[in-house]
Amino acid sequence: MKWHGILPAITTAFKDDLSVDHEFVAHHVQWLVREGCSGIVALGSLSEGATLRTEEKIEILRTCVGALGGAAPVVAAISALSTADAVRLAEQAVAAGCQGLMILPPYVYSTDWREMKAHVQAVLRATPVSCMLYNNPIAYRTDFLPEQVVELAAENPNLHAVKESSADVRRITALRALAADRLALFVGVDDLIVEGIQSGAVGWIAGLANALPRESAALFQYALQGQHAGAFELYRWFLPLLRLDTVPKFVQLIKLAQAEVGMGNARVRPPRLELEGQELEGALAVIRGALARRPALPPAGGVKI
Repeated sequence: MKWHGILPAITTAFKDDLSVDHEFVAHHVQWLVREGCSGIVALGSLSEGATLRTEEKIEILRTCVGALGGAAPVVAAISALSTADAVRLAEQAVAAGCQGLMILPPYVYSTDWREMKAHVQAVLRATPVSCMLYNNPIAYRTDFLPEQVVELAAENPNLHAVKESSADVRRITALRALAADRLALFVGVDDLIVEGIQSGAVGWIAGLANALPRESAALFQYALQGQHAGAFELYRWFLPLLRLDTVPKFVQLIKLAQAEVGMGNARVRPPRLELEGQELEGALAVIRGALARRPALPPAGGVKI
């Protein structure tokens, strides 16, 4: 597993009856990689993982692995109510062919470092597969501090990366200072990507890449290569869309953006509901306004599948 580049946290496409649309999922992940993404992450919050049954999760992973055929890695987000369920899901994800795991804290229970460390460590030690720790104190109320992350890495050799979603770019700097090159640092907040790379991040767990992978890949490369003028101009255009990833209804908004570019539909599973009324009109105004000014970019340099 090479932790580098853009790994979109993919959405889960649903049919009219809200069953998983495996045919579209396969088409979607292939398109993302062709357009310049390095791989994909499935089953996370953007995938509506909390609404997926365990058997559905494993089938989605198998669909993604089969669709990419080894051309790019599939990373499984591992989240559950209990540590035992998280361990089982990790084992099943590896059996399904995933090359990496992204470990989340428990869905509901948030407590002290001793208990959260034990939970994460149980998943890390369940398989030999390369793992990423997902830190998102805003959504999950568990904050893995830089010193704690480094402690985990020292005790678990298969912890290789961190998705940092605290929305504080100083965390990237702090992790770099403590871990040097021991951990690959990924930005997990779309509208922080340029600043995150400037601070030492080498990857991006991206949301809007579901709809705009070519633009996401171009922005990432501009920032990574220090092409400040190109990064600024593309970032300025992209920011109204990237900010859709930072609000509670980010799943509905990103799926709506996918529908607007002809790559998916807006269907979500309850308790989420599709946007309507003024909320829908406002979101469409932002998305369509940006797409009307969509920059011309050269052909993507992604993997052919």
